Amino acid sequence: MGLLEQCEAAFGSPDLYRVLGVRREASPEEIRRGYHRASLRVHPDRAEPDAKEEATRRFQILGKAYAVLSDAEQRAVYDEQGRVDEEGEALRGERDWQEYWRLLFKKITVKDIEDFEKSYKNSEEELADIKAAYMDFEGDMDRILESVLCVDYTDEPRIRKIIEKAIDSGEVPTYKSFVKESKQKMIARKRRAEKEAREAEKTKDELGLGGEDDLKALIQSRNKDRKKEMDDFLAQLEAKYGNNAKKGGKKTAAKKGKK
Repeated sequence: MGLLEQCEAAFGSPDLYRVLGVRREASPEEIRRGYHRASLRVHPDRAEPDAKEEATRRFQILGKAYAVLSDAEQRAVYDEQGRVDEEGEALRGERDWQEYWRLLFKKITVKDIEDFEKSYKNSEEELADIKAAYMDFEGDMDRILESVLCVDYTDEPRIRKIIEKAIDSGEVPTYKSFVKESKQKMIARKRRAEKEAREAEKTKDELGLGGEDDLKALIQSRNKDRKKEMDDFLAQLEAKYGNNAKKGGKKTAAKKGKK
């Protein structure tokens, strides 16, 4: 199976640019950043034991995609002909892709993740990613929250406000799946957040936090601290979208933006 077929099987698209999450016109530095971001999602060091093999496979595919797009000649061939040189040096089979990654990027630490979250959240980059995800998934909040970096289900109030503002300003269209999402789907997200918080607490007790391998437990444990915010948010949504006349007085920005 060639690289393009591998990309489609692992990431749902044979487009190397799409797999790395960058524009076709992206600069070499933008491609490098895209590779870094995409690889963080599937890095084998962050995967659960039973998912490590699949994470390794996807990680290797990302490395190959970056190797092609970071080579000027290989990229030119791909752009012009839509194919890659499977026998070329960039894709040689014996390359250690994890070592290749480590040569490009320093070792990731808990502080690196926290620093990245701080700089990414509420940045122009995050705003663009949220709007793009909203368009790509036509307002499906489950998929939006799964695709945007550094967010979980308890970030929904903030993400929803960003999208509503974009709808209100005419930057993005109104999708029914967003403005009329069922209460059941919202409750399901709340339950997932609560389950992850319980699992994170258990993991923290068993492993203890602070080690380099506990990034997932560290991030998930924050869900519990934000549970009340999610409860309040669901109550607000019920007031806005519910059928009770006493609670349904105001329209949301999203509803006002509907054509």
